[in-house]
This record gives sequence, C-alpha cells and structure tokens, in this order.
Amino acid sequence: MSKIVFDMETMKIISLFQAMTRVSVKDCIKDDEIIFIVGEGELGRAIGKGGANARRIAAALKRKIKIVEFSNQLFTFIKNLIQPLRVENIEENNGVVTLAAPDMTTRGYLIGRGGSSLRLLKERVKRHFPIKEIRVS
Repeated sequence: MSKIVFDMETMKIISLFQAMTRVSVKDCIKDDEIIFIVGEGELGRAIGKGGANARRIAAALKRKIKIVEFSNQLFTFIKNLIQPLRVENIEENNGVVTLAAPDMTTRGYLIGRGGSSLRLLKERVKRHFPIKEIRVS
C-alpha cells in the first residue's frame, strides 16, 4: 500500500468530477480510461439518475470513464473493480490473491492480452491494500 500522489492534471480532473457530481473522490487512476474511486455508498450519486453524471463527465473529459465504489474489504473492492465480470471465489493467502473464474471467457477477460488486465488490476488494488500478487485460476 503506497501513498497516493496526484499530478496537476489529475487534480483538475478530480476537481471537475467533484464539482459535477457533489461526490468526493478517494482515488483517480488515469490509464486507457479514467477510473474514479468514490467512497462507500456514494456510487449511485456519482453515476447520477440514468447515468447522467457519468455521461456528462465522459463528454467533458472526452475520455471513457469508470466509477468504482471503494470498500475497506479487499474482496469487495476487487469485485467492484472487475465489474461487470463475476468470479466464483476470491481467496487471499500471504498477500497472494487468487480469483476463481467461472468459465474460460471470464478468465480471458480477467487476464487480458499478455496479462495486461491482470497487471492493471494488481496496480489498482496495490494502491489501497498490501498485496503481492493477483492470480486467476
């Protein structure tokens, strides 16, 4: 678990999100899409009625966005991050998290081409929880 530091561009994006949704942001991750992590119980307010806030923010930023609800529970947070994908089981043993995929298609999406999705998921979870590795079985 590392201390999260934002650059000026990220701070502006967070400020825009908070002004448009009136929801505080716990974390903001810029990858191929922008991921906003909001506090527990604030996901509905952040997305807005019928997804209105999410569409307005995506249009203002001209980027795809994803809004994720934070959880103090590691397994719940991982489930929130991988939505809409579902896993049968999540286990943690000595910092190694194992996700049990229900089928080969889900397993493929979780791992990604060359393990890219799995690496991104590990980086995102490591920002908030002390884990060593994530595996898919």
